Amino acid sequence: MSVAPTNADFIVGRPPAVPDDRVPGRRRFQLNLRQSGIYIAFAAIVLLFTILTGGDMLAPQNISNIIVQNSYILILAIGMILVIISGHIDLSVGSIVAATGAVAAVLMVDHNVPWPLALLITLVIGGLIGAWQGYWVAYFGIPAFIVTLAGMLLFRGLTLVFLTGGTINALPAEFNAIGGGWVPELLGSIGEGRGSRDILTIVLGVIAAALLLVQQLGSRRKQRKLELPVENAASFWAKNGIAVIVILALCFQISAYRGTPIILLVLAGLILLFTFVLNQTVFGRHVYAIGGNLFAAQMSGIKTSWVNFFIFVNMGTLAGLAGVVTTARAGGAVASAGQSFELDAIAAVFIGGAAVTGGIGTVIGAVIGALIMGVLNMGLSILSVDAAWQQAIKGLVLLFAVAFDVLSKRRAGGR
Repeated sequence: MSVAPTNADFIVGRPPAVPDDRVPGRRRFQLNLRQSGIYIAFAAIVLLFTILTGGDMLAPQNISNIIVQNSYILILAIGMILVIISGHIDLSVGSIVAATGAVAAVLMVDHNVPWPLALLITLVIGGLIGAWQGYWVAYFGIPAFIVTLAGMLLFRGLTLVFLTGGTINALPAEFNAIGGGWVPELLGSIGEGRGSRDILTIVLGVIAAALLLVQQLGSRRKQRKLELPVENAASFWAKNGIAVIVILALCFQISAYRGTPIILLVLAGLILLFTFVLNQTVFGRHVYAIGGNLFAAQMSGIKTSWVNFFIFVNMGTLAGLAGVVTTARAGGAVASAGQSFELDAIAAVFIGGAAVTGGIGTVIGAVIGALIMGVLNMGLSILSVDAAWQQAIKGLVLLFAVAFDVLSKRRAGGR
């Protein structure tokens, strides 16, 4: 006996209730393949470049550099996933990165504002920029593509005004550490010399793996309570077991090179926070509902304008944070900062499994998509591939990722 979908199932943007033991085996396998495909692709790409580079890809320094050098993509992708799930797009984030980075530098260098206060002001300004754009999208009804395209031009021009076409250097060392510093060895190290490993980094890896398992088990328990379809136990434990092994191995390798990057702690906090927001809060459910079926969301009483407004406020705030990180890592603010950052973030989200039409996507998927971009950049650089070919290869990866999404929807619709 099958369970008939109710109107409420579609109104709140969730799939119809189907007990996991009633799902046909072939359909269940396809569902798991769609969910796990990004992990398989990531593992294959890492393995490929590990072989091609003779193991250099997994050297501790290179792993640390992948995280630090691509931190801006990771931060922007976490914000962009909410934008794209809701059915919008944001082309202005690269320009916002440049503008907010310039504001932070001007505050600290020209006005002697303490760096913590300058950081806070910069995040607030990023949020205000997001509110400006969110107002036109949510309450004026202008498509996000047009609003953010205008914002891309506007805030790039304002960056040139702030910096008067030049650069601002001599930033505080504590501020620069945000983008390129490491956590001190507070717990000491194991071993000596080049073979030593930071104990704190290993401990943080164990904590991160434990938190992941707790979050995944909680989400699975909630899905069962709501009678939503869940993965079979073998697939669930295999996927999460691999994730735990990867986290522990990653932290073990990083511990051999200067310990934990400060930005890694920031990223871990953002991943946990926004995974919780999307999976466990009313706001997160409303984001999925708006992207899945806007009309149904409006008819169910969801304040769609309010949700859309705060999606862009959030995106602006995270773009401000990415501006801080970019400026800190560069050691100064430059007018050309943030070029093509919006394209990198959007590509990461789509590679990570988000649907082009909205309604589908996860924070973890966006993060994996950003890491795939980082691995491609690092691996191709180690192999001394020309920059032009690097761009071409990343373009093909993006095209194939979106094509896979479209093909999956067509096959599902044909059944």
